[in-house]
Amino acid sequence: MTTQEMIKENASVADVVAISEQFNEPEWLRQARLAAWETFSATPWPDYSEETWRRTRLTGFKPENFALDTAIPARVASRGELSAELADNLSKIDSAGALVFQDGGLIYSEIDAELVGKGVIFCDLRTALAEHGELVRAHLGALVSAAENKFAAWHYTMWRNGSFLYTPKNLTVEKPFQVIIAAGAGKAGFHHSLFIGGENSELTVVEDFVGGARGMSDSVAEIYPLAASRLHYLRLQNLDTSAWNFATMRSSAHRDSLYRHLQASWGSRVSKVWIDLEMEEPGSHGELLGLYFPQGRQHIDHHTNQNHKRHHATSDLLFKGALDDKSRSVYQGIIRVWPGAQKTDAYQKNDNLILSDQARADSIPGLEIEADDVRCTHGATSAKVQDEYLFYLMARGLGRKTAKRMIVQGFFEEVLNRVPVPGVRDKLEAEIARRVGLE
Repeated sequence: MTTQEMIKENASVADVVAISEQFNEPEWLRQARLAAWETFSATPWPDYSEETWRRTRLTGFKPENFALDTAIPARVASRGELSAELADNLSKIDSAGALVFQDGGLIYSEIDAELVGKGVIFCDLRTALAEHGELVRAHLGALVSAAENKFAAWHYTMWRNGSFLYTPKNLTVEKPFQVIIAAGAGKAGFHHSLFIGGENSELTVVEDFVGGARGMSDSVAEIYPLAASRLHYLRLQNLDTSAWNFATMRSSAHRDSLYRHLQASWGSRVSKVWIDLEMEEPGSHGELLGLYFPQGRQHIDHHTNQNHKRHHATSDLLFKGALDDKSRSVYQGIIRVWPGAQKTDAYQKNDNLILSDQARADSIPGLEIEADDVRCTHGATSAKVQDEYLFYLMARGLGRKTAKRMIVQGFFEEVLNRVPVPGVRDKLEAEIARRVGLE
């Protein structure tokens, strides 16, 4: 029996309909699920001759081994009833609101009452569907379609819940919104994130993906920075190192908007992540920042697209990774400039620090330019830690681990300095310290 058949056996059309009936979904959403199922069934599993998948294999990946999350909690807990780990995670960031999901279900929710009075909507996607159905219908699946890739189609077939945030125009929210997605052991999670920044608004969202031992996460994020808005999306992936992680993310930057995306990839056994930045209108600016630090036999694969559709837009990408043991990273990115997108200014850089003779980093930056008045540059580097650098620091009284940490943290500093939330930066620095053996 093929893997495709085993998935059909575990998730038939009847199962897809059952999901829709379980949540009493509107007809438009039921039809979208069924269309996604048709796309999923018709889309072959990755062919390793494809450039997108040539360096990442799914050896050992068996979808039939995962149980679907329930997405229905027994009840929503108070903060004091959360596990010590989740409560500690929440406490690290002074937030304007927080959502905590476990096994796909919402177990904790809070938001500043003053923001609710100003028109902010921050809730799980199920609640948003029930209370703001037309707003959700206008945006859900409009950026990332089921046809995007095999895993996006699977996501739209099986998703149960997700996080939703909408800010009205002309509102600045100083504190970040925080979302924690605690994946269940042995479970397949399909979290959907939908964030809309109204015109001339400013907001920050921090999403943490944790847990998921022997499980799988297949998530989609759709982010809308509307005209003149400033939207910061910080996504921290620290799943268990036995978990499989697939994520498809796309933002649509409108006129004079600023969108900043931070992708921190620490966990998972294998990660395959697509991040698309769509420069839809003139004056928009996008930043894609990445940090990754695989160890053991972890495999982290990022695929980015800076898609410049209109004139006078700018984008800046900086991904940095440190690799230890027998780990491997793949970075494949492209800057696309459409015809007529004059005065585009786009930059792309991927740097890798190799900490072991058996670690490997593949970097494939690229350009596709169809306009003649642009400035587009890209580059990639890979280098080992030089023994003389360690010797220099150790000769001044530092231990080997401390010297190694200073080198690694200094390498990441260029990205860390651009993280807009102090609590997030502290978490990133603590994870770096842990990975070099100091915590």
